[in-house]
Amino acid sequence: MSYSEKLSHVAVLGAAGKMGSGILLLTALEMFEQSTLPENQGKSFLLDAIDLSPEALKGLRKYLAVQAKKNGEKKTVWLRSVYANRADLIENEQIIDQYVQDVVDQVSFTTRIESAYDAHLVFEAASENPDLKVKLFKQIDVNSSVKPWFLTNTSSIPISYLDQNASLGGRIIGFHFYNPPAVQKLAELISAPATLPELTEFSLQFASRLRKTVVKSNDVAGFIGNGHFMRDLLFASSTVARLSSEFSVAQALYIVDKVSRDYLVRPMGIFQLTDYVGVDVCSYILSVMDRFIPGRGLKSDLVDSLLSMNIKGGQFSDGSQKDGIFKYQKGAPVAVINLENGEYLPLTEVAPACDSWLGALPQGWLGWKQVMRLADREAHLASHFATLRTMPDNGAKLALEYAQWAAKVAHGLVSDGVANSTIDVNTVMMTGFFHSHGPVNNF
Repeated sequence: MSYSEKLSHVAVLGAAGKMGSGILLLTALEMFEQSTLPENQGKSFLLDAIDLSPEALKGLRKYLAVQAKKNGEKKTVWLRSVYANRADLIENEQIIDQYVQDVVDQVSFTTRIESAYDAHLVFEAASENPDLKVKLFKQIDVNSSVKPWFLTNTSSIPISYLDQNASLGGRIIGFHFYNPPAVQKLAELISAPATLPELTEFSLQFASRLRKTVVKSNDVAGFIGNGHFMRDLLFASSTVARLSSEFSVAQALYIVDKVSRDYLVRPMGIFQLTDYVGVDVCSYILSVMDRFIPGRGLKSDLVDSLLSMNIKGGQFSDGSQKDGIFKYQKGAPVAVINLENGEYLPLTEVAPACDSWLGALPQGWLGWKQVMRLADREAHLASHFATLRTMPDNGAKLALEYAQWAAKVAHGLVSDGVANSTIDVNTVMMTGFFHSHGPVNNF
């Protein structure tokens, strides 16, 4: 079956979720482009958007239409060639409206998983739960006559486990989009030893068509992205515990978050990133990794304490940030949780003593946004880290300790057979997490 034929009938599970909606959008746009090719004239393309929530599916339809319009506005020249035989479409607005209608018309919005039984491809973006994923794969596969290929968006569960327990015979691959899929350039591709070579080839072609940067990860729980991020979080959590002998937990959280953001020149501090992903999601990823890589200490007392107080973070359906470790106003942290009573302490009260202890930032310091705009970013970062090494301040010492840990984790991912090279780890952290530099560098 050719690339286009495989895309002629696709199902997306969890289509209305944060990840599923982006995957659905990208797939719908690609399917439309395939339908315009001369060899595909007259052929039908069907995309099943499957989700448990009828209300969420209504929102998904609106999201798809809005995003398709934005995409069409960037491609008016191409769309004029697509609709060249339509004498009734004259103005750009008419052409774009037709394009939006045609993209949306490909999609069937449904709560019925039975719609996936005839799909050639099944993208899965359900909860990060091994048992749930296996159940879904089994149900579709035993009721399908076409033996579909499964592309799972799991960010932590070994593909071999899913393959063996769902009895898929190698018809599954890990295709880990980063959030949000429609914007993020990175995709981690995870083939199990039994994954069909033609499925891997298709996935690479699909990723190329979506203009994604692909990094191949080996089939070890957590893969590269979460393999590094979760260990980063564990180091941060242990540092909070260490600092708590001198500071309150709220102060320690602030200190470590500031060091990981400002001193290491990242877009978010480690605990703001944890809020963004979701404390509960991070907990579940850690539990999956601990299950499949036992004896590595992949547990966090801090995360457990936060969840025991129902502090979860995450995002609302409109993408705005929920309160978690930090309290937010217009997306910016304004207060930090006090684990003693579950109340938030304003950063204006917490920061002064912490900033005094940390000491000054290096001379010539620039924040992440400014650094990312620099033409000589590497030279600036080299100077930044060289200055840190000469500073006696607590902030500089803690930053260097943190950076050394991050590099150690990266090398460990290679030696443990997760990543093929430290270059791949750097690519994942810089492209998928938007770090200004990789954990392994020449600074």
